[in-house]
Amino acid sequence: MMNSAFDQLDTRVQKWVYKQGWDTLRDIQEMSIAPILAGKTDLVISASTAAGKTEAAFLPACSAIANNKDGFGILYISPLKALINDQYRRLEGLCDDLDMTVTPWHGDSLQSRKKKAKQDPEGILLITPESLESMLMRESGWLVSAFENLKYIIIDEYHAFIGSERGCQLQAVMHRLECLLERQTSPIPRIALSATLGDMDGVLDYLRPSKSIPCELIVGKQSQSSLKMQVRGYEEKEPDTSEVSDEEISDIKTAEQQIALDLYDVLRGDSHLVFANSRQRTENFAVMLSDLCEKNHVPNEFFPHHGSLSKELRTDLESRLQKETLPTTAVCTMTLELGIDIGKVKSVAQVTAPHSVASLRQRIGRSGRRDTPAILRMYITEKELNANSCVGDKLRLELLQSLAMIRLLLMEKWYEPSDTHLYHFSTLLHQILAVIAQWGGVRPDQLWALLCKEGFFGAVTVEHFKQLVSQMGGLNLIIQIGSGELVLGELGEQLVGHYSFYAVFKTPEEYRVVVEGKTLGTLPIDSVILPDSYIVFGGRRWIVLDVDVEKKVILVSPAKGGKPPKFGGGGMSVNDRIRKEMFDIYSSGDYKISSNGAKLDFLDSAGKGLFHEGLSFYKQKDLKNNHLIQQGSSVHVIPWMGDRIVNTLYAMLAQSGFDVDCSAGVIEVEKAQLSTVQKALKSFTSMSRTTNADLAKHVRNKIIEKYDHLLPEELLNLSYGERAFDVRSTVKWLYEMGL
Repeated sequence: MMNSAFDQLDTRVQKWVYKQGWDTLRDIQEMSIAPILAGKTDLVISASTAAGKTEAAFLPACSAIANNKDGFGILYISPLKALINDQYRRLEGLCDDLDMTVTPWHGDSLQSRKKKAKQDPEGILLITPESLESMLMRESGWLVSAFENLKYIIIDEYHAFIGSERGCQLQAVMHRLECLLERQTSPIPRIALSATLGDMDGVLDYLRPSKSIPCELIVGKQSQSSLKMQVRGYEEKEPDTSEVSDEEISDIKTAEQQIALDLYDVLRGDSHLVFANSRQRTENFAVMLSDLCEKNHVPNEFFPHHGSLSKELRTDLESRLQKETLPTTAVCTMTLELGIDIGKVKSVAQVTAPHSVASLRQRIGRSGRRDTPAILRMYITEKELNANSCVGDKLRLELLQSLAMIRLLLMEKWYEPSDTHLYHFSTLLHQILAVIAQWGGVRPDQLWALLCKEGFFGAVTVEHFKQLVSQMGGLNLIIQIGSGELVLGELGEQLVGHYSFYAVFKTPEEYRVVVEGKTLGTLPIDSVILPDSYIVFGGRRWIVLDVDVEKKVILVSPAKGGKPPKFGGGGMSVNDRIRKEMFDIYSSGDYKISSNGAKLDFLDSAGKGLFHEGLSFYKQKDLKNNHLIQQGSSVHVIPWMGDRIVNTLYAMLAQSGFDVDCSAGVIEVEKAQLSTVQKALKSFTSMSRTTNADLAKHVRNKIIEKYDHLLPEELLNLSYGERAFDVRSTVKWLYEMGL
């Protein structure tokens, strides 16, 4: 039975709902109708994957614009072109019944469809932030008439934007659009959809920092569907080949090969997702699995899916999954984590620790059909221990981190809050150029008011802004003419004129790793790398001799000693809460999940063995009470804190003259005594006047965001320091530890 909220919908929308065979609307769909139809608030709709968020937004929004034939009524913004294509397919039936046009607008959209929309804008426009940026800059006059009656902006996969440079651009573009349409006093309601959100207060504030209209939150009821889960442990052994033949050596399987065999056995014959995190590992597993199909004379069911593949290969695989006519397993990176419609798969497999708790939640949400439980299998590899094993390996940190993430997700319902305190000067520089290109010329005070005082970059001071504009003038990005207006300079014209300008994000820069003039390969730089630090590359450990930022070269020399853990360093930053949970698991000696008065065990026998090895080392070294331990000639600092605090301790020790290495939250101080390191850490408690930017001054490669290389040094240090370090929390931790 439908309720009174349903009665508020346009009768044609009601008929479409009945045609779907729905007896009732879902909770978020019912709760969204009244506030969306009222049009006086922003709205954040948070619910699990496949909970009906799209319909929650579009059923009332389409009802509100059903009779509007003059201009676009709904602007839908998505982080992915593939998601736009999906939503176009999903909305086609509803919009046909309403005689409403839906226009997908991105780089791959048909030109004929775009041309028709330009001549007769109407209904719903589906677009990416980059394409909307292009419209603002190149066709602002047309935008004014096309969006004259715009009633809603719907933002899909909202969590993918929060705290990122792309999110900053989206916020700036939405604000600029409202200003262009002179809607500052009657803001266009924003409706954000997301499956995964932490820190709800911050999320609501982020949607419209000016708070010019209220923001409501609608959270779907927690799904009661069950989850089947197992974590399997594997040990990467270094085989003793001294007494075996070449034939026997070829039969020795690596941990990844064994995982591939196990995946083949349990996944073949149905449809699944295997998340392998990196592109290289994705390709490795896809080829190992397809080789097993060939070896066993059966059709291949395993295919890779990642951002470097051609559009055709990706869409062919997505289409095969949607049809559900052939058993298909996609071995993928994060590309299939967002809400691309691939139907429901039987299970999700995770090879290595997930990127984040939020990411793990997204991935689990992909699994489970109709009334069947979601299934998660996690495959974690640790190295066989020997006399030279490092502390991280002895603690079995990858397994421990995986267990911590699972517990935080299932027991605490916790996900990482987005990092919304960063400056993003790179994106501000981009927006200055974009606004000048849009208007031809703009006064500095107008730019400041639009982007900083009233806009998204509220943390930027007048002094910061002056520094940035002065730097841009010095680089000939902009020029101030006699009227006082800023116009594009020669370099600014070149940047803005290039097709790549509309995107503010970039992939990590690839640095060549060079030893004695020989290039070993390229390494994406997304973490702190200093001279005299260590990196792992090509299965070997190297000491960094120098980092040449201009040539993008890391000069290295072979390093002796124990091998660091195989994970850590790059990738997403680990939150304090995750490391604290890791500490709590070992402190209690219990990783199991409490449910209905019972303790649920989800580790296989090999995983249990690895866990107890790590726990044994933890107890042997009394790491519950000791955060510093002496191992041979090295001292290890184990703070059990997130990467920003770990980075800060690392930088402070390095700048004090110590030889330090850092991986997976463990800092190794080489050729040092415990008392010396303790004394140094104690001295850091008086460094409260040291800022994050002070530490950033000593980092060579600070170029993270797209236009960082154009920033003045002071702003670059400020930006990088806030991202990588946390002096205040580190000093607080040192006090709490009694150091």
